[in-house]
Amino acid sequence: MRYSYSMAQVEIKTPLAVLDGLGRPGNFGWSRLPLFEYDPNLIRASRGLINESDRYIIFSSTHLFIFEILDGGCLGYIGISVISIKDKQRTAQIFTASFPLGLFEMPANSETGSLKIQRKKGFINFITREKGVRIIKIDIPKLGHQRRLRGEVVLFEPPGAQSIVTNMPWRRERDAFRCSRRSPWYIVEGVMQFGTSEVVFTRGNAWGIFDWNRGVRPHGPHGDIRYWAAACGACGVRQVGFSIGYGSADSGQGTENAFFLDGKLHKLDQVTFHISPANWLLPWHFTSNDNRLDMILKPYQEWPDQNRMLFHSLKRRQVCGFFTGKVILDDGSPLEFQNINGFAERRKTRF
Repeated sequence: MRYSYSMAQVEIKTPLAVLDGLGRPGNFGWSRLPLFEYDPNLIRASRGLINESDRYIIFSSTHLFIFEILDGGCLGYIGISVISIKDKQRTAQIFTASFPLGLFEMPANSETGSLKIQRKKGFINFITREKGVRIIKIDIPKLGHQRRLRGEVVLFEPPGAQSIVTNMPWRRERDAFRCSRRSPWYIVEGVMQFGTSEVVFTRGNAWGIFDWNRGVRPHGPHGDIRYWAAACGACGVRQVGFSIGYGSADSGQGTENAFFLDGKLHKLDQVTFHISPANWLLPWHFTSNDNRLDMILKPYQEWPDQNRMLFHSLKRRQVCGFFTGKVILDDGSPLEFQNINGFAERRKTRF
């Protein structure tokens, strides 16, 4: 039996522009490949409304690292987190930039273009290479005013890898949209030196997730609440991963929910996050309306983030943990997985 998803969803199979010649967003839906062509020069909204971010989550058997660069128009930042899985300790640093307004020069294409931020004696560099190879280089003299973080890791695509790529409108906002790409299947190799600790990433024991977002947010005052969870790891001799979420943008023509087996996408419809409001460290439960996903997250650490600039604020609550569950693949076969490392978050933005 082959499972189907909501007929309202539109799969894009050929390259299409996110914006027309007048700067109006369109061609909404989802794709397995980065087929949405984003050109920020066509945006007719003010630069302060453009929102662009790149984020990488990489993890070994002992540590999880999060590297993020955000240009939100009025508010920008470089965020770096190091989480020890064994000790359940987190060290983080947020470098805030007031009114970056394009200063970071974020690449318009998720497949090409590199990004380097130099700050005093430190830097962070996201590099793209041929055949989907990505490199992260970093040197931060005092992360969290404590230890030095420096190193280099290389992220490799599995053969024939697909991504969950979406282009969504905002309800009742003609010029607002959000285009995103999530790739939860990278194989990671390299070394990160954190203080006196050396974290080694080796093939088969280290994984990575790429989170790319471009778009225009609505004119204020508005808010956006977004949920997202992603993980990647081994299930026997196979590689599994997923990216699931929902928010204020209209996902009616294409949700951002997908499971991946050896880099190949299996599309899911709507997914709901069931979270204990009293204690986020209690197990989370995830279900889909098409009955194809049933999954539990057991968090081992929670932390809040908050950034503010005038009337613009970003509050984020994140947890790291291990995912166990069952998914029905596109051909109808069930797949069970256990203790896949990943993270989940709720992000609330006011603008």
